[in-house]
Amino acid sequence: MAISDKDLTCRDCGAVFTFTAGEQEFFNSKGFTNEPSRCPACRSARRNQGGGYGGGGGFGGGQREMHPAVCAQCGIDTEVPFLPRGDKPVYCSDCFSSMRR
Repeated sequence: MAISDKDLTCRDCGAVFTFTAGEQEFFNSKGFTNEPSRCPACRSARRNQGGGYGGGGGFGGGQREMHPAVCAQCGIDTEVPFLPRGDKPVYCSDCFSSMRR
């Protein structure tokens, strides 16, 4: 069966974009089974803002949500990338680094 260009609709901006036969062959060669859901402009914008996969601490980087805390060793106000539960001590980055050495 011959592959032909397909018109798809971007899930972010609603624009119609063409998923070319060449792009389809590339996707198939990489083992991708899903068609792209975003137009090239939205894919590029998403990639540039660090939201490639996950948008947070996992894949692709991006901003992590920070939570206020008080260092258990030196007592300064700090922020940590996890929600302190209160049952374990939390350290500022300086104290944490010095403890790891």
